[in-house]
Amino acid sequence: MTDDVEHVPYDGPSGGWGSVKSLKTILRREGHSVSTSLALRKQNKDDGFMCVSCAWAKPNPPHLFEFCENGAKATAWDLTSERLEPDFFARHTVTELESWSDHQLEQGGRLTEPMKWDAATDRYLPLPWDQAFAEIGTALRGMKPDEAIFYASGRASNEASYMYQLLARMYGTNNLPDSSNMCHESTSVALPKTIGVPVGTVTLDDFEHTDLILIFGQNTATNSPRMLHQLDEASRRGVPIITINPLREKGLERFTNPQNPVQMLLSPSTRITAQYFQLRPGGDLALLTGLCKSLIEAEDNGATVLDQAFIAQHTHGFEAFARAMRGHDWKEIERHSGLTHAQVEDIATLYTRANKVMGVYGMGLTQHRAGVDNVQMLAALLFLRGNIGKQGAGICPVRGHSNVQGQRAVWITEKPELAPLDKLGEMYGFSPPRTKGTDVVDAAGKVIKGQAKAVIQLGGNLVRSLPEHRLLEPAWRKLPLTVMITTKLNRSHLIHGRAAYLLPCLSRIEIDRQATGPQVVSMEDSTSFIHPSHGMREPASEHLLSEPAIIAGIAKATLPSNPKPDWDAWVGNYELVREAIAETFPKWYKDYNQRMRQPGGFHRANPARERIWETKTGKANFLPPKSLDANKDTPVEGFGTFALMTIRSNDQFNTTIYGYDDRFRGINGSREVVMMNERDMARLALAPEQRVSLITVADDGVHREVGNLQVVPFDIPEGALAAYYPECNPLLPLWHHAEESHVPAAKTIPVKVRRMSPAAP
Repeated sequence: MTDDVEHVPYDGPSGGWGSVKSLKTILRREGHSVSTSLALRKQNKDDGFMCVSCAWAKPNPPHLFEFCENGAKATAWDLTSERLEPDFFARHTVTELESWSDHQLEQGGRLTEPMKWDAATDRYLPLPWDQAFAEIGTALRGMKPDEAIFYASGRASNEASYMYQLLARMYGTNNLPDSSNMCHESTSVALPKTIGVPVGTVTLDDFEHTDLILIFGQNTATNSPRMLHQLDEASRRGVPIITINPLREKGLERFTNPQNPVQMLLSPSTRITAQYFQLRPGGDLALLTGLCKSLIEAEDNGATVLDQAFIAQHTHGFEAFARAMRGHDWKEIERHSGLTHAQVEDIATLYTRANKVMGVYGMGLTQHRAGVDNVQMLAALLFLRGNIGKQGAGICPVRGHSNVQGQRAVWITEKPELAPLDKLGEMYGFSPPRTKGTDVVDAAGKVIKGQAKAVIQLGGNLVRSLPEHRLLEPAWRKLPLTVMITTKLNRSHLIHGRAAYLLPCLSRIEIDRQATGPQVVSMEDSTSFIHPSHGMREPASEHLLSEPAIIAGIAKATLPSNPKPDWDAWVGNYELVREAIAETFPKWYKDYNQRMRQPGGFHRANPARERIWETKTGKANFLPPKSLDANKDTPVEGFGTFALMTIRSNDQFNTTIYGYDDRFRGINGSREVVMMNERDMARLALAPEQRVSLITVADDGVHREVGNLQVVPFDIPEGALAAYYPECNPLLPLWHHAEESHVPAAKTIPVKVRRMSPAAP
């Protein structure tokens, strides 16, 4: 979309009447406005359905309306009255549809029948389910198992995810990349080394007892708005909330609770952020180092600021860590963080005055070359004052997609050491593969090199999400097989393999009728609580199958005969799948079916909350960073090279674009924009709304450029830029990822700005 942008800086709160108006707009646009409004009353309730958007925790008891603006948009998006039936594909070739925007493709509505791409007509044509399964099975049997990639988005239920990983492993591969590889894999790598679990330690109860909340790189108002309820209540109790983020996000400054009639009518919004610190992109590592250095040196000078008892009893490596922190120079910390020594000391002072502190973070910490180090340093900061394993304190990674944490916990992982392979082999009578599989970066590399022959996607929009578009898209078209299990049309269905199948599935919100009646699925939220989800709406088409049914259909057509996994019984009764999960790992899932139904769900075991450290040392580990330069191989210092952050608007979720208005940033009518500091604009002689290209700075022989972007002046540090994901994803090199975790480093892409001719379209 190349419409001119309208930029009117926003000065209102998050929530409030703006959210109500936005919700009304999408309900009218998607149809079924009355029935969808009624369905929203059941969203995130024990007897209702779990949100298909973010994974933020669900309180017990829930609010009357336990949904946010973006969660309601996601529900309306799923329950749309629009349909993409076979006659739609008869009217449009795939080549024609490639010219449509991401918004237009999904706006078309729900897919209704299984389809296969026909090369002669360049159209998707309907085919029977049995034929689709048979053809897919034949193709998979004709290749080596490690030539196939089984990707899973974070939206699939625990039941579907368990069946999917079993399909892949019985087929013979651990190629199970997932959406966590895109965002919080840095968390999953860092936390087991530091605290012994791959997830955070905070629950909603901790928000009621905390003294201080530090938020790093997390735009709550856009990415997990229901968290604003906890932040609102904490702020009203006088708890300081400190935000550390390069962009000044208006949605995090003030909040009007749409469920509070007094706030809505009298507009007494709550101040959310007490202090806002705008560091440079990638500066978190230096800031965290500075905070730890400040505390350690204060203790050296006679102050009592460290929890010496916790450090002595529960941690390992403190002395070496302390020496490393003392060895860093304040000028070095200032240069890399973008904050002054005084600003770092201000944060440190607030931290030492609080007894119970929570460290909340998002992809602003994880999507960097030093993403793993960032998370380890936040854990170390919390260790210094004993802020892990006590009420009101802890580390809190805010996960993205609604069940990305849950599917990992039922072993959607490329790492064989993280799955109970011996037990799976014993239960199902096969020899599980033991070699490491591919994560998303590895998967993209295999496709580009021609080493992959099939990509099966359980949800998601992988082609649009991955880096390196210039190399990836041509290679993707050469794949012998692509299979997409999906509800709507997206870019990955148009950039497809030589044999391509669209397999439309039920939405989580729809009634899933099987042999034993309507089924219930389950998912895990960001705080490790597992909840049931009941379908509420009649299916969009009589031809749709559930995700478990589609997975079972592919499994039966692909795998050798084996009576031990009873795929048909599982499809007929998801309680049997949960019993299988419980048998596979009773430590987490004993009495799964019974506990899932208790009010508020059940909490999966988290030893670190009890100060039990399942690490190699048996303690929580201090791990200093290797360098304070978060991007040492892609320098962005000196004027002319900028650090680009790709971000989301409040009118999208991941690659799903609901509209073209980013209310909190005051950007309307277009997503083809780049946000820039006004002083940088002046140095480059750029005017607001002038069109520019961004070009990646990399000496690897690949030209990466995104053009026709309009410049928007914004409150962002000098030398930094921000632009929307996924539109600017083509600028991200495949090799530019977090060390160890392979998370694409989308928050610090080195780019140059080039002015375009005024005559450019």
